[in-house]
Amino acid sequence: MKPGDWILRTNVAATAFFVASSAAAAIVFDGWMKTQGVVVALALFAGGVVAFLWGYWNAVQRSRSDEMAVAELYFLMGPAIPKRVKTVMLSCLTVQTVVSVATAIARPSTPAADGGSTAGSTLAFGVLVPVLGLGLNGLWAASHGGFQPRRTSIG
Repeated sequence: MKPGDWILRTNVAATAFFVASSAAAAIVFDGWMKTQGVVVALALFAGGVVAFLWGYWNAVQRSRSDEMAVAELYFLMGPAIPKRVKTVMLSCLTVQTVVSVATAIARPSTPAADGGSTAGSTLAFGVLVPVLGLGLNGLWAASHGGFQPRRTSIG
């Protein structure tokens, strides 16, 4: 097992859990299923915020000695990140984004006869989930990326 593999496995498992949860919420779209879809989306979003802040903290500490860019941290660009990690992490981010948008538009809110609207908007909470992918990308890159040493300027 390589350093940081737990982050990859966490991302894959959370993505699979989100796909199952949001698909069930979109297909069944009744009572408890809608509620669990919101709860799962908000929990994964909260986990993403924690991962994002943790990764940002690590990046700030490392940036004192290593040359880093935001695109390298959160979108895993450049040679600092191994291809295997890029493939897994960016695939998870893509799946999170596509599934969240697809389920949000699968059941759009429409005006109801009583003047309110239907509860299709509960599926829109899923669009918060890609914060998890971005946060885990940043955490992995800041903790395990092979960045070049910071260049010092003279004069």
